[in-house]
Amino acid sequence: MSGPPLRILSLGAGVQSSCVLLMSIEGELDHLDAAIFSDTGWEPAAVYAHLARLEDTAAMAGVPVHRVSAGNLRADALDPAHRFASMPLHVRNSSGAKGMIRRQCTREYKLDPIRRKVREVYEAAGRRPVEQWLGISLDEIGRMRTSDVRYITHRYPLVEQRMTRWDCQRWLDTHGWNSVPKSSCIGCPFHSDRQWRELRDNAPQEFADAVEFDRAIRSGHVQPDGKVQLLGEAYLHHTLVPLDEADLSTPEDRGQLNLFENDCQSGVCGL
Repeated sequence: MSGPPLRILSLGAGVQSSCVLLMSIEGELDHLDAAIFSDTGWEPAAVYAHLARLEDTAAMAGVPVHRVSAGNLRADALDPAHRFASMPLHVRNSSGAKGMIRRQCTREYKLDPIRRKVREVYEAAGRRPVEQWLGISLDEIGRMRTSDVRYITHRYPLVEQRMTRWDCQRWLDTHGWNSVPKSSCIGCPFHSDRQWRELRDNAPQEFADAVEFDRAIRSGHVQPDGKVQLLGEAYLHHTLVPLDEADLSTPEDRGQLNLFENDCQSGVCGL
């Protein structure tokens, strides 16, 4: 391997990775050779609209944004031919105990397609070493990992800049990007009640889609041999009730003082 490293951004089209791409374009970070967005096929319309704007802006700066995909996560999750346990669904088993299926969708629909594209770009560039940029911010430093691929080195520009997610949001606001959506699937089981409320109130068609999916997953798949692929009842909402019946009210709605709200960021896979 010879030549300067290829700088490739894993682009989730959320706040952090969008900030990294745009800071590079503005000259505040090194110039990127490419960015890669892995499409699950089930992102909110706002994410796709934001991604299109990023693609146009990056193209004018000479940074190609590649869209890759491992398929449509929603369709695959309802297809008996695919492994139903890919999504981290909330489940109640036959004994009544609650649990959660191990999450595999991030790797299958985000990480692996990006890695395949990185390999393709690496080969096309004559096997130059790759500096893979990841949009992990200072407040998420525990998520930093070293690469397990010999020709790839991970780089964390936001950590180097000592920037938190809120620093990224402020940077975006001051550079005309003040409506960057959260990047996560429409029906992500890691959504907090706040995220479900926002979907219900601001994107009712997408919320209806999640409700329909939630009903469809309830009892798993019946395989050709008659076996059920998922044992127990599956739900999108952590309370194990149908999504359209879940209590999504705010503490204020319930007459309480809202000091804190459980806004889990775990579902924001792509940053």
